[in-house]
Amino acid sequence: MTKTVAKAVSTPDAAVLPVAQSEEVFPVHRIYCVGRNYAAHAVEMGHDPDREAPFFFQKNPDNLLVDRPFTYPPLSDDVQHEIELVAGLKSGGSDIAAEEALDCVFGYAVGLDMTRRDLQGEMKRQGRPWEIGKAFEQSAPCSAIFPADRVGHPQAGAIRLSKNGALAQSGDLSQMIWKVSEIIRELSRFFLLCPGDLIFTGTPSGVGPVQRGDDLLGEIEGVGVLSLKVQ
Repeated sequence: MTKTVAKAVSTPDAAVLPVAQSEEVFPVHRIYCVGRNYAAHAVEMGHDPDREAPFFFQKNPDNLLVDRPFTYPPLSDDVQHEIELVAGLKSGGSDIAAEEALDCVFGYAVGLDMTRRDLQGEMKRQGRPWEIGKAFEQSAPCSAIFPADRVGHPQAGAIRLSKNGALAQSGDLSQMIWKVSEIIRELSRFFLLCPGDLIFTGTPSGVGPVQRGDDLLGEIEGVGVLSLKVQ
């Protein structure tokens, strides 16, 4: 007989993403992010673009923002946009081989890694973790997730972001230093990956600040679009 356990406190609803063209939702377990995964972006951030081992940081599932405006956060005067391809996992494990990694992917979405760049920079200078610059409320706007059985596993295609109608970021998925299969392989060496995990796979060059009133439009060829109002 199963014993019913009362919760000591009430908690927010679990984070989910809508599945495109479906009534289903994708429940989110964790959010992993890959740093400096496009050579041109590495250069603009002052780093060597050589193929160094990937490094990772995390956002919280409840940092996701879906179908709502982005509220400019406190304690920062330099919030910046970073458009990214997002992979959502349907299965996981440890030490996943790169040849088997794409079998773990449920689908793909268009995401933004919103960053309090001034706070991130201060943490870098002090040798401290980045959470206050990366994992704040609404810092992970995301589109619906598009199943891989509809969109495939994109290896190439334009990835771009426009701000108020002007092109700000532009690149191609083929320019990713570490491909999705390799990212999954490396992540699974350090973490037990699970169904519901999201992976933000890095951003091309052109990151820049946003202001209240800005309209952002992110597009990834063959995947989808994400529109966002900053308020």
